Amino acid sequence: MRILFVVDGRSPIAINWIRHFAERGDEIYIASTFACFVDVPINGLEITPVAFSALKKPSHRPGNASSRMLRLGSAQALGLRTVIRQWLGPLTIRRASQRLRAFIDRVRPDIIHAMRIPYEGMLTSSALRLHSPPSTSLHSAQDGSFRSHRPDAFSGARFLISVWGNDFTLHAPSSRLMSRYTRQTIQAADALHADCHRDIRLAGEWGLDSSKPTLVAPGNGGIRTDIFYPNAKPVDEPVIINPRGFRPYVRSDSFFKAIPLVLAKQPGAKFICASMAAESQAHQWIRELNIGRAVELLPVLPHREMAKVFRRAQIVLSPSIHDGTPNTLLEGMACGCFPVAGDLESIREWITPNENGLLFDSNRPQSIASAIITAIENKELQNKAMVLNQEIIASRAEYEHNMERVNEFYRKVYK
Repeated sequence: MRILFVVDGRSPIAINWIRHFAERGDEIYIASTFACFVDVPINGLEITPVAFSALKKPSHRPGNASSRMLRLGSAQALGLRTVIRQWLGPLTIRRASQRLRAFIDRVRPDIIHAMRIPYEGMLTSSALRLHSPPSTSLHSAQDGSFRSHRPDAFSGARFLISVWGNDFTLHAPSSRLMSRYTRQTIQAADALHADCHRDIRLAGEWGLDSSKPTLVAPGNGGIRTDIFYPNAKPVDEPVIINPRGFRPYVRSDSFFKAIPLVLAKQPGAKFICASMAAESQAHQWIRELNIGRAVELLPVLPHREMAKVFRRAQIVLSPSIHDGTPNTLLEGMACGCFPVAGDLESIREWITPNENGLLFDSNRPQSIASAIITAIENKELQNKAMVLNQEIIASRAEYEHNMERVNEFYRKVYK
């Protein structure tokens, strides 16, 4: 099968998914919205910058918002860069789509898989509209929706979209143009993959035809249990890992403010913070809160090295306010960590409070601290959760099992 992936090629989540198809022998092409170095065997790579992505260097990883942006007034919660991209990014789509369309014309793929709505899905749906015959082009209705999406030249290709956790809840409603392009993209898609059932429901609200195929599976394809597995003996020390880094939809400020509240009750607690070593704001909070003795800031680590870090911890924490299924949360659970996370609909698909984890209000440091303290003090709950979470990972999140489901999904979409 000839597959074109439209992705942020720096993303380990996307590459983990693509690697499966490259290794099984499919003909793989990548159109990356960011300059990148791809370490999987592919047949072609095209860089298609959109929404100012050309300003980022290839060495930069996706996701983290700079600490400087997080300190700027009303943009503190979302990150100034995110706000700019939400309002001005859509204006760059039309021009960028011409470059992608030219690449599509050369590749002639069987499946085009855009692994996110903004901006990969938006870019792809716009590229597929270019030069469409009048009878098959997209027409805007009075309600702002779009009709008919497949140009005759691509009657054999299928357009598949992956939704990431904040596509609908954070980005889609952020501006008029983001809403318009989100709706256009969803209505153009032949099939939809999401990492939580919530986003399948929300896709319907944004125009997905209920007759189109859908799949719910982890965004990176699943957990490689030969890499992410628990210690033979559970961790006894109260070590908490926050693997989320600095992101515009993660309340790192609330997390750091919760640390002294935890230390007041559990002075021996230690906190490991992934991908924060270079964040000046993290160092500033540590000084201001006088918590340096209890906090370890890590640099960005390779995927396999993160598994070792998870096995050092007793608790994995995710203080997000917008999310689907965080891959790092599942990785921590697979390594035996007890999960405590922000109380979101998507997270409740994986965590049942007081059974296999705990939930908190990510906006409130006291709520975060209370959940951590409860987890530390309740060894029985930790032991019960470890057993349940190993079963959950094996049945719902294991990589090989999920990628077989993805194979079947691709066949269904392209039949």
